[in-house]
Amino acid sequence: MDQPVCLWHVGAELGEGPLWHAASESVYFVDIRGRQVHRCAPDGTRRQSWDAPGRPGFIVPARVSTTPVVSAPRRPSAGTQARSVAIGGTENLGSRLRGNDGAGGNDGAGGNDGAGGNDEAGGDDGEGFIVGLDDGLYRFDQQTGQFSVLRHIEADQPDNRFNDGFVAADGSLWFGSMDVGETNPTGSLYSLHPGGRLSTVDRGYIITNGPAMSPDGKTLYHTDTLGKRIYAFDLLPDGTATRMRLFIATAGPGHPDGMAVDADGTIWVAMFRGARVDRYNADGELIGTLAFPVSNITKLAFGGPDLRTAFVTTAWKGLNPDERAREPLAGALFTFRTDTPGLPQHTFSLQDIA
Repeated sequence: MDQPVCLWHVGAELGEGPLWHAASESVYFVDIRGRQVHRCAPDGTRRQSWDAPGRPGFIVPARVSTTPVVSAPRRPSAGTQARSVAIGGTENLGSRLRGNDGAGGNDGAGGNDGAGGNDEAGGDDGEGFIVGLDDGLYRFDQQTGQFSVLRHIEADQPDNRFNDGFVAADGSLWFGSMDVGETNPTGSLYSLHPGGRLSTVDRGYIITNGPAMSPDGKTLYHTDTLGKRIYAFDLLPDGTATRMRLFIATAGPGHPDGMAVDADGTIWVAMFRGARVDRYNADGELIGTLAFPVSNITKLAFGGPDLRTAFVTTAWKGLNPDERAREPLAGALFTFRTDTPGLPQHTFSLQDIA
């Protein structure tokens, strides 16, 4: 396994939700506090950024058809990319069992390398994306930079926002909410299934994170960040999550943030304020650690043609001036190569939102 290198010194205040989009051979991710969606090529070029009308907690690819599909790589098409900058390259450098992704932060560096516009040079981006904003799910059209509301969720909780999500192989969307002030247990874990059925899987979180799923689709993992615990659920054939149990009580400095699972079933956990990514086997045993030159690691995703390239988001949120001076790459997008491939990215049907 390679050591991490900086792919894009974007300076995200709270980078989150990396997504490998094979159809356009691009990495998408969000800056929650910066209220932006970013993307670049796997070598750090073809950078593009869009302003969001709220705090984007996650981004997943969308489709119009109702049949779950896995996005397959395609060759980029010729064309021009409006208002984007082709620069870059790498820079070496719960209530039953439960008892931050950190707080604070100042204005950061880096950021917007261009906004909106058509993006033919980036390849075929399919039918857009679903983004979780403060008050619900929105469709994001990367060709125009426009966001349009699809479904309001938690309209009665204006102090909450959404945080982290992914699409399972059956086409279901799993995502969590959290208290913006990071003090009240008002967050919940949700699942939105094909056909539009929205389920509340669990409640009582201050900060939700993860979620992720085992390769066989039978186990769901979900993080209580402030509680420093990762839970496991059994998944029934209809998508119902049952038998919640403590899976990992993380140790050492930092709080568990986003997760990814590889083809062997290893769980990769980003450690906020821990300057590392921890690896656990399917029995919940710590089997490895990868150190980073920044404290706040938020999430990773596997991508590239062989799904053996990891893309990792970070944040400068919560760092004091001295810490930021010591960590000039805080908020950057990192990458490294792995021995084992990750799991493919799935898409969510727009017909299942209503």
